[in-house]
Amino acid sequence: MVPRFLILLSLATLILVGLHYYVFERACRYLTLSPPEQRLLKYALSAAFLLVWTAMPLGRLLTMDAARPLFYVAFIWLGTLVLLSVGLLFGDIARWLSMLFPVEVERRAWLQQLIGRASLGLGAALSGYALVQGLRRVAVKQVAVPVRDLPAVLDGLRIVQITDLHIGPTLRGPWLRHVVETINTLRPDVIAITGDLVDGPVAALRPHIAPLADLKAKHGTFFVTGNHEYYAGPNEWIAELRRLGLRVLRNERVTLVHDPAQAQDSRLDIAGVDDFHSHSFPGHGPDLPRALDGRDRSLPLVLLAHQPLAIHEAVEHGVTLQLSGHTHGGQIWPWGYFVRLQQPFVVGLHRIKETFLYVSCGTGYWGPPMRLAAPAEITELRLQRA
Repeated sequence: MVPRFLILLSLATLILVGLHYYVFERACRYLTLSPPEQRLLKYALSAAFLLVWTAMPLGRLLTMDAARPLFYVAFIWLGTLVLLSVGLLFGDIARWLSMLFPVEVERRAWLQQLIGRASLGLGAALSGYALVQGLRRVAVKQVAVPVRDLPAVLDGLRIVQITDLHIGPTLRGPWLRHVVETINTLRPDVIAITGDLVDGPVAALRPHIAPLADLKAKHGTFFVTGNHEYYAGPNEWIAELRRLGLRVLRNERVTLVHDPAQAQDSRLDIAGVDDFHSHSFPGHGPDLPRALDGRDRSLPLVLLAHQPLAIHEAVEHGVTLQLSGHTHGGQIWPWGYFVRLQQPFVVGLHRIKETFLYVSCGTGYWGPPMRLAAPAEITELRLQRA
């Protein structure tokens, strides 16, 4: 039986080869390149393919600092390749539609050449815009969550969520420092980090994660694992984050008292579960019933769960609000449509029966430092009486 990893690697390689050939063939046609120019383009795209295909294994042989330029170039080209293909696809559709109209042969050829060149320009423009959006500073997004029967003393309680920071090859300590400073200016009641914080081992990223120790919130900072923590060494990262003062919730629940003067009416439960697909790691795996064992169901409950997939079980257990990430909102349009094949919700606030779900677009990025129609966010969620 062929290992699943080899199947996925073969599929990814075929897609990568196909996209490079698609761009090559269309560029030769629309730009009317001469044979020497076509050979030059072929060599350039072949080199770009090898760079993308080998960036990850080569990066593991180098120090993280030495690999950083390699990752930047490879990932920027990967995002550009995707968006060039999207622009060319729109061009192909426009060309096919133009054939439905009776036009002189010469005029049709001129029109199709114009459409083709415009589609190349569209792909390049989208790539540039996505790069600017990916590298810009993260903005704060405010979201109101109307909670039924919310005690008056909890009305206005603020939870700041960050997720999918992916500190590693390209996002480093100075960038995280700015995120931490932005959060602290909000003076939140609770800070929630919903997974995929890192892309690398503790030994390489310890100094880059250090700014998290400066996070300040009335009731503290809570963290749950994402799938990328399991690629990087979950037990080591859990220990490191606890050393930095974060409360790591592993199928656990904590009851907060928002106002000691009104202790009985100002209680709020914060629960967290391991990543949805972490069962294959010994001692790990989501267990919501364990986290909610002995819960007072009259209290509002906020659940931290990296993947939106956890919402089905959350609804069954009467969770008030689930905070998730994982999807990046698709990160680069139109990828979000493919994410919908694997996750029930991709971005934004949703209500399922009496449970709310908020899915963040993410605070960092994975792979290409690019975003299109899915801006990065530091989310300030405010609980309000419905």
